[in-house]
Amino acid sequence: MPALPRPASGPGSRYTARAALTRPRPTSARHRTDAAALTRALTARDLWITAMVHEHRVLTTPQIARIAFNSQRSAQRRLRTLHQHAVLDSFRPLTQHGSAPEHYTLGPTGVSVIAAHAGCEPAALGWRPTSTGRIAYSPSLGHDIGVNELLTHLAAPTPSATHGRLTVWLSERSCARRWDDMIRPDAYAHWHNPTGTDTESPALLPFFLEYDTGSQPLPRVEAKLVGYAAFTTSTNTRPALLIHTRTASRDRALRHRLAQPARDLGLYVATSSADFTTHTPWGPWWAPLEPPARRTTLTGLTIHWPDLVPANIDPTDADTPLTLPIPPRPPTAPGL
Repeated sequence: MPALPRPASGPGSRYTARAALTRPRPTSARHRTDAAALTRALTARDLWITAMVHEHRVLTTPQIARIAFNSQRSAQRRLRTLHQHAVLDSFRPLTQHGSAPEHYTLGPTGVSVIAAHAGCEPAALGWRPTSTGRIAYSPSLGHDIGVNELLTHLAAPTPSATHGRLTVWLSERSCARRWDDMIRPDAYAHWHNPTGTDTESPALLPFFLEYDTGSQPLPRVEAKLVGYAAFTTSTNTRPALLIHTRTASRDRALRHRLAQPARDLGLYVATSSADFTTHTPWGPWWAPLEPPARRTTLTGLTIHWPDLVPANIDPTDADTPLTLPIPPRPPTAPGL
């Protein structure tokens, strides 16, 4: 097979072109793909995981374990069961070094389950038998995994309640569905700290996320600011714009390039990089562009920008069960 392109940088840069090593299903389980037959087997958490995988296209075992299970081993067992029932598909990309975790996408039975819950035909989900392969070989795989890695860390329970939690998480696809005429961020989310700080309580940080892998030239990144400024003006809202980069050097370059345009446009922009945020993205790693601002926590940004206003994501007549936001944490139910 000829070599396929891979991202130049970011989490997917180490993936080789032979991306899809699809895990086969046991022969005895291949016939058990009827959604109705699984009504007694699928828990509320299973249904939530299925909806999340559909919403965010691809999630790895550690990412799902982080937000939905107490341990990776229990996550592996349950995800293996969902895979055997074709609720989820999976593949494991080959890497230049070490091994990649299992990557989960929506399976054929999962399509039927979600469509049944939404009261629509499976075709409305846009799923095809080739969907998993297209995701596995997509040049944007590393970017998508990077976005989900950052936000699942924010959605997971933190060591201390004072760190806050993610209460809203819209995928790139959901953002495009709502705002594609003006902006197309990689995600929109709400970071909520119910305990607040010593001076403010509680704290809410509504933000758009731009996950920058370094593949786009700086002028193209700068050009996106005009769209965000138009959005805040036309909607009378003011979410922050967080730009997460791959390295500290890229972070410095972006800050030098964007500081004046952001100031001229009246945007609230903060940057950070993977050199700082690994495993603790809620920590004091985010630096507003306004000098002489220092790096602070996500909660600290709400103090730095006291007049933040969330984007309107309330349901409209145009929304369907398939387009409504999915909570970034699973439901609490017996047996979870």
